[in-house]
Amino acid sequence: MVEGVSEALGDSASLFLSFSSLQYGQNGVLQVNMSIAILPMSAEYGWNPATVGLIQSSFFWGYLLTQIAGGIWADTVGGKMVLGFGVIWWSIATILTPIAAKLGLPFLLVVRAFMGVGEGVAMPAMNNLLSKWVPVQERSRSLALVYSGMYIGSVIGLAFSPFLIHQFGWPSVFYCFGSLGTVWLTLWLTKAESSPVEDLTLLPQERKLIADNCASKEPVKSIPWRLILSKPPVWALICCHFCHNWGTFILLTWMPTYYHQVLKFNLMESGLLSVFPWLTMAISANAGGWIADTLVSRGFSVTNVRKIMQTIGFLGPAFFLTQLKHIDSPTMAVLCMACSQGLDAFSQSGLYSNHQDIAPRYSVSIINYFFTSHATQKTNGLAHCCCCGQGVLLGLSNTAGVLAGVLGTAATGHILQHGSWDDVFTISVGLYLVGTVVWNLFSTGEKIID
Repeated sequence: MVEGVSEALGDSASLFLSFSSLQYGQNGVLQVNMSIAILPMSAEYGWNPATVGLIQSSFFWGYLLTQIAGGIWADTVGGKMVLGFGVIWWSIATILTPIAAKLGLPFLLVVRAFMGVGEGVAMPAMNNLLSKWVPVQERSRSLALVYSGMYIGSVIGLAFSPFLIHQFGWPSVFYCFGSLGTVWLTLWLTKAESSPVEDLTLLPQERKLIADNCASKEPVKSIPWRLILSKPPVWALICCHFCHNWGTFILLTWMPTYYHQVLKFNLMESGLLSVFPWLTMAISANAGGWIADTLVSRGFSVTNVRKIMQTIGFLGPAFFLTQLKHIDSPTMAVLCMACSQGLDAFSQSGLYSNHQDIAPRYSVSIINYFFTSHATQKTNGLAHCCCCGQGVLLGLSNTAGVLAGVLGTAATGHILQHGSWDDVFTISVGLYLVGTVVWNLFSTGEKIID
């Protein structure tokens, strides 16, 4: 973090960032545990690939429903309570998953959708909190810390789930990881606050520091929907968000199955080897942010930097996915997956940072939840925290991304029922190429909405 600012912030903001990172870690764990547990579950209940795809996509049904609602709620009652509600909601749904599976497929689909409801409010709530707690000077590093928790959580979930299944059976995965939410919630409710204003432990100078670094304090009284939706760069963000998330969600939910079915790894190997792509993402996300900030600080235009980073984020995965059908070695296949996801993480410095460039007042709202570029903000002369109205437009863009999860995971099951993994990867590559063209034609790094 920036020297001087970090020292002034003291322990309260650091504690908040630590709790936030841990929450994203649990989020990551719960998102990947089903991708491992689905292997023994499908064998026990006789599910075909189409049914597995339906189960995987049911999570996104609920997730989709609460994107906009979660943002509105967070803006109304505060991010602390909304995030706490989300965590306890999805933790209960996770614990109920084994019971629902034994009762029958309809019950399991409902519980998975309920879990998505809880996780759906988490992202808007977290953005609400971060916009109020993290000064502009520290945003890149602070948000990188918070969101890296999700990658590390995915690594932990993929590494430990096979062990739990082997020792105690697949239900233990849901009981164990679901119960972690209650521990986090207890600490969160007693230690965290929705904003520095509500934190009585903060010193006056700490409050002033954060306030001084959040220059955009004027409330957003109305959202200019017509203006926003009339801008081609906004639609480029929405379209490319969909194209990006299609491939990402497929790998998130289906990668262990691919390792098991195609590469012939056992359950333990499938889980452990699925760790590597997430590790490369954690490293590449932070490296990509540093590269983007450096390029901007050396005089590259923000538009060119965003286009370069996102082109890497699209064409890199597209290239390595096309190589999978030409590879016979399991080791090389795992390496291709790791390289694909590693380059995919450069998108965090492309489309996921572009919202701050084109519409600073609505920046947290327009796109998803990844960290933004401090160098970009400095170059544009923008200093803001977007403390009001940030949840609604976030829901708009993230809804497009979640639709990719709903359609992509379900479609993958149907494709595998009648086709092959080559067909699955071909569709992902096609969408990556479409996203590349759209992004380079219509995106910009300049402010287009005041």
